[in-house]
Amino acid sequence: MLQDERLSTDELQRIDERVRDDWPTAQAIDFDEAIAYHETLPEHKRFAHVLESADQPLLQPRAGVPLLDDQVDILRHLLHEGGADLLPTTIDSYTRDNEYGKAQEGLDKARETGEDTLNGFPAVNYGVDGCRELIERVDAPIEVRHGTPDARLLAAVTYAGGFQSFEGGPISYNIPYCKDRDLAQTIEHWQYVDRLAGAYTERGVTINREPFGPLTGTLVPPSIAIAIGLVEGKLAATQGVRSLTLGYGQVGNVVQDVAALRALRKLGNDYLPDEVTVTTVFHEWMGGFPPDEARANGVIGLGGTTAAIARPDKVITKSPQEFQGVPTKEANGAGLRTTRQLIDMVVEQDLILDGVDEEQDLIERETRQLLDAIESHGDGDVARGTVAAFDSGALDVPFAPSNAARGDVLPARDDDGRVRIFEWGDLAIDDDIKEMHAARLDCRAETEGRSQSFRMVADDVDAISDGKLIGRPTSEDRSTDGGETRAD
Repeated sequence: MLQDERLSTDELQRIDERVRDDWPTAQAIDFDEAIAYHETLPEHKRFAHVLESADQPLLQPRAGVPLLDDQVDILRHLLHEGGADLLPTTIDSYTRDNEYGKAQEGLDKARETGEDTLNGFPAVNYGVDGCRELIERVDAPIEVRHGTPDARLLAAVTYAGGFQSFEGGPISYNIPYCKDRDLAQTIEHWQYVDRLAGAYTERGVTINREPFGPLTGTLVPPSIAIAIGLVEGKLAATQGVRSLTLGYGQVGNVVQDVAALRALRKLGNDYLPDEVTVTTVFHEWMGGFPPDEARANGVIGLGGTTAAIARPDKVITKSPQEFQGVPTKEANGAGLRTTRQLIDMVVEQDLILDGVDEEQDLIERETRQLLDAIESHGDGDVARGTVAAFDSGALDVPFAPSNAARGDVLPARDDDGRVRIFEWGDLAIDDDIKEMHAARLDCRAETEGRSQSFRMVADDVDAISDGKLIGRPTSEDRSTDGGETRAD
């Protein structure tokens, strides 16, 4: 039965032996030898050390291609020309789906043609030696970034291969990505990922773990994102993880984003064990980008400004080519430099924003209520409580494809552009907070001359890609609807 308990040494070994049978490269893994390899890495390549000792927000992009030489080339460019502090290796989609045979076919074709036949780096297929070659040829810490519901083999290979940071979690890499994956099973799979990280940590090799905070990346209310990140952090801590980076995705209102990042840090320190070092990461806008690169740079600049005020430990940057898909390495580097320029200019100004404290208090109240509901649903067990809370609707994620989530919660922006909740479903939030959200949305509706409706939600989803923050109706919309925009 699912429960939030540390895997025993025997259970870890049993799972480890079975997981290694999934692809031949995993047979080369030797835990004691891997520990010895990690100990040879210099401090400036040790991810947790670099992240936890920084005195300003560190920058990290996303990047992953199939060929090792090309991956090295891109990462070196992002390091030397983009000014990245931390580097990624984004994993291909076949690996994320545990289809290692198809990943191998794509890698073989890439080697034959020189083309990017995969949308990321197939780390499992490269195996321990290939991962280590990447680690050795790039002079900065590198993190595994992926999207894998069952990341057990990927973790085993990349940990042994020298990677010291691993993104994702059982909720954040299930609910936003999958339709039919069983949530309880995913939590069990990630217990292995975290226990293996804990085993390395206990031997003196700290593996940093980073839950994926943005979730669906579409107007996710801060309290929902933070609550899920804390749950994944608590599950990881149970398994012995001692370096946790809690994430949050930009919603676009500076006051709300700053408040959320401050709440994230405070709640992380409140809810996670004292022996865990908590850091935070801010993801620049994860929704649709404007097609025009100049406007896209404006979105990136807002992210950099927000980071300078909130001062997370790390910022995941975007490029001005987000609209068209995978950016060139030059555009990716440009996004890094744009963010760094804004941070360097604004961080010295010690800006104070009105309303941050009140918004932070609200976010913390909502988050604590969600966490209380999870604990209640599981009779104190966060693993069981998470599954039960999603099943009942007490915990939910907007726009999620997963059958494990109700998907009844719908967000919309208020008149200041802060993300509020328009439809609550059965989310475990007190009535007085729901009334406040409704009142804020009423103010927006009055400003725009329309009633609250799903049209607001739809308008807001596309607003930033259309060059705005709030999806305001045009005068033509109002005249067509007789002064009010109603749900379709």
